[in-house]
Amino acid sequence: MSEPNRVFVQAGPSDLTPAPGSGSRWTAAGIDVEWTPAGEVVVSAVGGVSRVALRWDEAVPAEALVLGDAWERSYGDLQWRHLQPERLLPWYWLAHDRQTGTTTGMGVDVHPGAFCSWTVDQTGITLWLDLRNGGGPAQLAGRALTAATVRHFEDVGTPWLTLNAAVAAMSSHLPERPAPAPVVGANNWYYAYGEGFDEKAVLQDAATVVELADGHPVKPFSVVDDGWNPGGNGSGGPWESGIPGLFDDMAGTAAAVKAIGARPGLWFRPLLSRESGPWARTGRPDGPGRALDPSYPEVLDLVRADLRRFKDWGFELVKHDFSTYDVFGRFGPAMGSRLTDSGWQLHDPSRTTAEIVLALYREIRAAADDVVLIGCNTVGHLAAGLVDVQRTGDDTSGRDWERTRKMGVNSLAFRLPQHNRFFTLDADCVPCTPQTPWELNRRFLDLVARSGSALFVSIDPAARTEQTDRDLGDGIRLALSGGDAGGIEPVDWLVNTTPNVWHAGAGTVRYDWGQPWGADPASG
Repeated sequence: MSEPNRVFVQAGPSDLTPAPGSGSRWTAAGIDVEWTPAGEVVVSAVGGVSRVALRWDEAVPAEALVLGDAWERSYGDLQWRHLQPERLLPWYWLAHDRQTGTTTGMGVDVHPGAFCSWTVDQTGITLWLDLRNGGGPAQLAGRALTAATVRHFEDVGTPWLTLNAAVAAMSSHLPERPAPAPVVGANNWYYAYGEGFDEKAVLQDAATVVELADGHPVKPFSVVDDGWNPGGNGSGGPWESGIPGLFDDMAGTAAAVKAIGARPGLWFRPLLSRESGPWARTGRPDGPGRALDPSYPEVLDLVRADLRRFKDWGFELVKHDFSTYDVFGRFGPAMGSRLTDSGWQLHDPSRTTAEIVLALYREIRAAADDVVLIGCNTVGHLAAGLVDVQRTGDDTSGRDWERTRKMGVNSLAFRLPQHNRFFTLDADCVPCTPQTPWELNRRFLDLVARSGSALFVSIDPAARTEQTDRDLGDGIRLALSGGDAGGIEPVDWLVNTTPNVWHAGAGTVRYDWGQPWGADPASG
């Protein structure tokens, strides 16, 4: 692969500086950048380093459609789009030439040492390596950091096949994933929303999903989502007990779920604490809890202890959530090119934020042992291979169908190539609630079940009917069997952010996602 034509560096808050080059090495402002024959970008600096930009003078056709990924979850925003020079494309990009029908692109391997994004225009391509620590420069102190390994993607027949090949290339150094058991089950969030539920409701969810699985040899999960711990909905730890009177014995709850025939799962927010004390992330108001700084060894000790406790209680699945927000103070759409507010840093400034987040994920994986891990609000390119399941899109909804259409269908369509390569994909729950139209939810259920990706259902007992039970049972059993043998593929994804036409197995399936009045702009 060819080395970049030009390199720019940024030591602190100042502007990018052109770095003079000699061979495959460029140096300026005390920052040294090396390009290796393997496509590695190695950065070293005596002082601080904030960003490095690599520029290739390779034209992209003016009529091309361009696709990128997202920093963490997607928010209904993944799409093929015309050239837009300022559009930030996290991790990888593809360009589909509508005249020749070919698709090419570039990306970086998973587990980079920087937050990596691209911009694409008619005169060239730029790779942006964000090497900051929090909102300021990382202090590498002469250390050589492999910030990214760059891959170039050639056309392999269709845009869909090329994206699949690209994802495989970016994850080629991960250990080969054994065929994972289907991840299917109940999750109470989209009818309970963290309020007014107790152990009795959790056990009812477990009984419902076991009933609908109807003796399938693969056991479904039943997940206790947010709202079980004393801090209440959206709060942080300590994660040492349940709410008195509602969850008096978490080990007993897990055992009761198992006795019903389901596998117990539990949600937690590892980087938020209700207690005052050291190890807080600086530069962020406390709000309803105190964000913990994962560059403190003591914080990692707390997280490890939480995972061991959940396993000792008997939980077989743990969903860890909100860590990107608790580190950056922003969700994905607000991160942009700056990622976070300026002027603050993590406790250990010698590592980039990417290195610190990656270390957190590795610690969680090691502590969880054989517990099934779901990452939510986690960075897919860093979590790849370190979570079993990844929530790849923002929340669906048990109150507003438009969120499910926008978030769930979009995430499944554009990130499905990551499934069983980076992790098992989770496009989020299928709600069954009185507030949302079952005729539309059942279509989403059918699509997710066919995909073979993770399927979780949020079933409000008040919404159960003979029809919903029949549909839910069919979907759950299909998903427990691994979905359609031939997989699924969106057909109209080049022109539709929530594709209606899908190849499924040996045939084609068409879904109408629209309500009678169409999409509701108030839900956008």
